[in-house]
Parts: sequence; structure tokens; C-alpha cells
Amino acid sequence: MLDDDWYMKLAIEQAEKAYKDGEVPVGAILVGSDGKIISATHNSKEESKNPVGHAEVLALMESAGKFDSWRCLDTTLYVTLEPCIMCLGAMIQARISRLVFGAYDKKGGALSLGYHLNTDNRLNHRFNVMGGVMHYECSKQLSQFFKERRKQYTP
Repeated sequence: MLDDDWYMKLAIEQAEKAYKDGEVPVGAILVGSDGKIISATHNSKEESKNPVGHAEVLALMESAGKFDSWRCLDTTLYVTLEPCIMCLGAMIQARISRLVFGAYDKKGGALSLGYHLNTDNRLNHRFNVMGGVMHYECSKQLSQFFKERRKQYTP
């Protein structure tokens, strides 16, 4: 049994790296069923000038080199923020087994917006989701980032 809080703390550490780089602080950790970390990533949209530079997508892409396959079978993805539709779609394509996220995203989170792609029987893969793990810690980090960002751009 995986320790969700422990892995989420590692995802928060990744999000802190994004924060220091001026990126939206989102971190992701992909873990195998044996508990070994496969990839640890954070947002890098600004640095890479890449619109798909989300932590989740980067974690899945990094794992491909380790598996020598695009499939992430028997894995759990830990993310500090509820994934967007693009990232949820990437998880389906990668065939993850489970998603665990921290903060809910009422404005951009796929599940909060009603896009429950992970349980949609019309798609070829489904997986379990657990949200709200270490919600306070993940939300606090994001709130602090955007508070500082607003100050920076307010005359």
C-alpha cells in the first residue's frame, strides 16, 4: 500500500522548484506499484515556452524512457493540483492505474468542471482518482504564488 501523504510531500517539493523558477507551482511524482519513484517533475511552461509543459505530462513523458514504452501500467500519479483536461487525457493515453491530487481547481480542473474522463465508458481506459490529499498544503503554495504574482503586476 502506497503512503499517499509521503508521495504528495515529494510532489510539493517539486512544486517548490517550479515556484522558485517563476512557474505555477505544480509538482508531479509517478510511482510504480512497488513504491519506487519513476519520475519527479514540475511545471516548466514558461522556461520551455511549451504550452504542454505541465508537471503531469512531463512525468508521463519522462517515464517513457524508463519503461521503453508509452504505457505507465500499474502506476500512481501524484499531483499537487487537480489536472486540466489535457493532462487527464494524457493519463488515459498512458494507462495509469491511479491519480492522487492535492488542491482542487474549480476554474480549470477537469473533474471539478465535470469532465470525468477517467470513468467514461466510451473511452478505452479508466482509473481511480483520489482528490484533496494534503489539500491545505497544496492550496497554500498556489495561493501564495498567485498573491505574489498579483502584487508584481499591480501598479
